[in-house]
Amino acid sequence: MGAHAAELTVSAASSLTNAFNALGPVFEAAHPGDKVQFNYGASGALLQQIAKGAPVDVLASADQDTMDQAQQQRLVNAADRRNFASNSLVVVVPVASAHVPRVLADLGEPAYRRVAIGLPASVPVGRYTQAVLEATGQWAAIEPRMIGANNVRQALDYVARAEVDAGFVYATDAALMPDKVKVAFSVPTRTPILYPVAVLASSPNAALARRFVDFLASAPAQAVLARYGFGKP
Repeated sequence: MGAHAAELTVSAASSLTNAFNALGPVFEAAHPGDKVQFNYGASGALLQQIAKGAPVDVLASADQDTMDQAQQQRLVNAADRRNFASNSLVVVVPVASAHVPRVLADLGEPAYRRVAIGLPASVPVGRYTQAVLEATGQWAAIEPRMIGANNVRQALDYVARAEVDAGFVYATDAALMPDKVKVAFSVPTRTPILYPVAVLASSPNAALARRFVDFLASAPAQAVLARYGFGKP
């Protein structure tokens, strides 16, 4: 087995960091000798890396748009694409904040001068946020207060350090820092937040990459994802 050992590189959305770090040893235990390493970042940034030739075997993104683009650029095998988890959008504030918004319109009040939002061009949570704010007519009021974040974890950190008055993150991220942030309310999204995964067309370890994709749908992997707050796809 050792002679055939492979090292799998998985590029994954920032919001998957804790869950995938826990999943790695579970996958390796089921595939003795093989190793998996993770590269985390905003889904759009990961796609740009792959398009420029970064050696990656599997892409797990936080939205369908990114994976659609990967498919259009023929970077992923459509036949190996599947959804493996779901999430939800929430507004968080610093845990010590005296101001807690109840609805989106509240974020237009003077108390919320800085609102952390992932950069919509490359960060899925930012795209979900912008879509909701535009649909509810709040984008024009909130965009001038926007502090752009390069990924969802940066948005979370801004709130945790009280550098902003509120922020939009995933429920799974908010759950990581209950001592630093509190959830003000959940934000229904027009598009369900589903996480797709696919094997890269250029993967030199395609067979093992497919096993990792299959593994994410398995009961042990789904149990780990659930432990970190992710829902079923």
